[in-house]
Amino acid sequence: MALIVQKFGGSSVGSIERINAVADKVADARRAGDDIVVVVSAMSGETDRLLKLARDLAKAPNSRELDVLLSTGEQVTIALLSIALEARNCPALSFTGAQVCIRTDRAYNKARILEIDADKVKKCLAQGRVVVIAGFQGIDDDGNITTLGRGGSDTTAVAMAAALKADECRIYTDVDGVYTADPRIVSKARRLDTLTYEETLELASLGSKVLQIRSVEFASKYNVQLRVLSSFEEGPGTLITAEDETMEQAIISGIAHNKDEAKLTIVGVPDRPGIAYSILGPIADANIEVDMIVQNVGVDNLTDFTFTVHRNDYDKAMAILKKSAAGLGARDINGDTGIVKISVVGVGMRSHAGIASKMFNALAREGINIMMISTSEIKISVVVNEKYLELGVRTLHSEFGLENGQSN
Repeated sequence: MALIVQKFGGSSVGSIERINAVADKVADARRAGDDIVVVVSAMSGETDRLLKLARDLAKAPNSRELDVLLSTGEQVTIALLSIALEARNCPALSFTGAQVCIRTDRAYNKARILEIDADKVKKCLAQGRVVVIAGFQGIDDDGNITTLGRGGSDTTAVAMAAALKADECRIYTDVDGVYTADPRIVSKARRLDTLTYEETLELASLGSKVLQIRSVEFASKYNVQLRVLSSFEEGPGTLITAEDETMEQAIISGIAHNKDEAKLTIVGVPDRPGIAYSILGPIADANIEVDMIVQNVGVDNLTDFTFTVHRNDYDKAMAILKKSAAGLGARDINGDTGIVKISVVGVGMRSHAGIASKMFNALAREGINIMMISTSEIKISVVVNEKYLELGVRTLHSEFGLENGQSN
């Protein structure tokens, strides 16, 4: 008998028919002898519907009250799923985040989990029940309802698996695992059997949206075995776990892309200590996240400073940069929202040279100009014109032999 945490997202519980299908899957797992804890999201579209109601009343709804409102979406799902399980003679009990003592900080709308008291869940499991828990939510020290931000149900599931020392945390989605590239772009993209936490974090941060980043960080910290599976078809999915030093890793595991990038450049500012802070400090103060940074120093002791932000933050960042320009003595400012980021990721890069040159050569053969480059131990990212997104992803997927698992 194993202890399994199963998480079902909004698309998996988006209708009564789908909730019935989830109930069948959960009941089958329980009858097979496993202890089952289920974490669910709100039905697809429900969180957006509730958010619209709030914004119809106020442009900036009170954060505390917004969390009270948004948390009701998951409460509907846990009750419906528990009713469906009971109808199948599978004893079940539903709990909100507060009822199972998922304690968080006080950051409404984006709270972080501090502690989970799993005693109540363990007691229910010992009674032979399936425990159904509302994802995305918790409670602070003052008894206020909090929510964990978009994708927070993944984090709830992984945190609960860590608290219970579960054998595995299974994330059910509308895809059957993590792929070597987006199958909508690369028809020969291949489902990966395994990935390391590091690779998954890089892929998630670089645009792959299969898992929420915080959930993978949690899994890595507490060594929770994660498996990504489809809610709609059977299969082994993708296992995400710690790096196994006894196995030779693929050099490249996947190609990620991100369409949400925008580039800003401030031209001809003096090359002096503190210039980077003078440029990026006001950007950070406006709560705008900066991704890639390139600084080029010319012979005239002037520097061009380029950085990327989320495309939604472009106008705000440009306005801030224009305000800073005069004080910095800049010659010019320019920007570009027509860019994308393409990345190759793989823990095997640590022990193999020449990956960057191979990547750059492949793109050059296709006439794809590279605007920016960023590297880490296990990834190389480039910024290119958005018109080359699909060509660039397909080229690199083929160059590194990912369609047949060679990754050479």
